[in-house]
Amino acid sequence: MIGCVRQVYSRMLDLDVRVILLLAVSLGVQTCVAQVCGRPPLENRIVGGNDAQEGAWPWQVDVQTSLHGHVCGGSLITQEWVLSAAHCFPDPSDVSSYTLYMGRYQLNSFNQFEVSSLVSQVIVPSGYSDPQQGQDMALVQLASPVTWSNRIQPVCLPDASTLFPSGMRCYVTGWGNVQDGVSLPGAGTLQQVEVPIIGQASCQEMYQVQPTDSVDILSDMICAGFQEGGKDSCQGDSGGPLVCPMVNGTWVQAGVVSFGLGCAQANQPGVYAKVSTFSEFIRNTVPEIQLFGRAPTRWANDMVVLANALASLLVVLLLR
Repeated sequence: MIGCVRQVYSRMLDLDVRVILLLAVSLGVQTCVAQVCGRPPLENRIVGGNDAQEGAWPWQVDVQTSLHGHVCGGSLITQEWVLSAAHCFPDPSDVSSYTLYMGRYQLNSFNQFEVSSLVSQVIVPSGYSDPQQGQDMALVQLASPVTWSNRIQPVCLPDASTLFPSGMRCYVTGWGNVQDGVSLPGAGTLQQVEVPIIGQASCQEMYQVQPTDSVDILSDMICAGFQEGGKDSCQGDSGGPLVCPMVNGTWVQAGVVSFGLGCAQANQPGVYAKVSTFSEFIRNTVPEIQLFGRAPTRWANDMVVLANALASLLVVLLLR
């Protein structure tokens, strides 16, 4: 940690550097030890998708039950919390049958880097009843916190002000069906597919093309896909992440796979829980989370205190 502040303070040649470094340490400046989200260390890098490269999406989580095996996806957001969909946990009070796998690459093969954990608790918004009624979000607490590695990393979550404009190219990942009713074959390699964000009004218009299938795109939903279909998330991808690259290269999760009518059908793009609308719910449940677009509160406060302390020390030393 001292190495983090050395460059800043080495320029203050007239000050007692050792005093300043001790002051910085005592104030708890932690900018170099914080885990960076949304930055896969392994950069070599679904319906209509293709095999992901191992380690490309290190926040991907496999949600399994003892009865059904793989049921949903999720994304790691801290060492002990996973983001998923509420409908993946029909009885949030009963988590005894769930096991979550982190660092997994293939469903039906040996995964050298994976770790698993039982579930401590599942928290869903109080208003949730059905995916098409919105609020399809779940925060899942691991019974055993993970240790960060090249293949196990957190994704960044957006603040309420973070925008994902129409046309923005994003990725969905998961182990769901590759067609309606067709399971992922072979080793079950993690799939990825690139899809553009679709604006709320445009998405609503697409779903109104077939009025017999009434779907309302609510404010806490976000759509992604193609009007002509062909590429989409599918059954078994639920709860998994829709992630988008920001201008600085950070991957931020825009959505949680929620529902759709069929898979990859024309005028029926995938509908996702819009993560940015749940920022308050997430912060209230996971207070330590640092949302993309919002300055880390503790870091900002520490720097203000440190700046004031250094200014006072500088005045004292100059008056000697």
